Amino acid sequence: MGQQHHAQDRREHGQGGGQAHGHSHGRHDRTDIVWAELAEHLEEQAELLTPLNRQAAAWVATRQPEPGLVVDVGSGPGVVSCLLADAFPGARVVAVDGSGPLLERARARAERLGLADRLGILEAELPYGLEDLDYPADLLWAGHSLHHLGDQRAGLAAFVERLAPGGTLALVEGGLPVRFLPRDFGIGRPGLQSRLDATEELWFAEMREALPGSVRDTEDWPGLLTAVGLRDATSRTFLLDIPAPVPESARAYALASFRRRRESHAELLDPADLATLDRLLDPDDKASLHHRTDLFVLTAQTVHLAQL
Repeated sequence: MGQQHHAQDRREHGQGGGQAHGHSHGRHDRTDIVWAELAEHLEEQAELLTPLNRQAAAWVATRQPEPGLVVDVGSGPGVVSCLLADAFPGARVVAVDGSGPLLERARARAERLGLADRLGILEAELPYGLEDLDYPADLLWAGHSLHHLGDQRAGLAAFVERLAPGGTLALVEGGLPVRFLPRDFGIGRPGLQSRLDATEELWFAEMREALPGSVRDTEDWPGLLTAVGLRDATSRTFLLDIPAPVPESARAYALASFRRRRESHAELLDPADLATLDRLLDPDDKASLHHRTDLFVLTAQTVHLAQL
């Protein structure tokens, strides 16, 4: 399920696979995301965020140091699932997602990393497909997947039902939008990325409203965790800072991000900003992302932690 929404996953449609609702990225049906088609982009994003997620996993381990079963809810292609297997070497990890093709990528990744004997997969629609887990989880990690459920409070309650006594829920929601360029990078009107953020907020609001059973809840995540019966809710934000000059993996991620914005939000942007995006994406333009030396990656994501 999952795109730093509330942060960059809101901008990138999330990190996981989650619910595959359809076949269009048009404005009129924001729930139509075919996650398997985003597999390569999701993997690139999650791999780039590995340093940030390692910090987050280390923090979670201070609260739940030796879980027997870790469940990655909305795992997508399994990058974070494998990271959790590495962070908790004594644990069995189950990657749960609604997209079979993404789970196959998770299985293949685990095999490449020598983790196949410790990582299982479960194809299930969230949240109630978690009932198919054989055992309750000691650690349930929900990375940018909850906001794809219409009733987020009910989704959290369903997550809690699959926790073992003393189990921990790590909810990844929120943070800061990703930044790639200075406010004024020499072409077009300054402040392009802030205007792109505004279109993403419109996209996200429409996506949320179109979800089946959509309920509006205040995004007080620690408060919601407490409301569904968990204790000691706390939050911490982790920073990813890749300064210029960036490695090619970061450049590829930036290009993919701007392409998706150009495709998804064309009708929400004015002609001048569309022209700027076209220049940024044109490999023959020396001012494009292909050639810029001022390109960087800066973002943050927030993890909310609570225990049963």
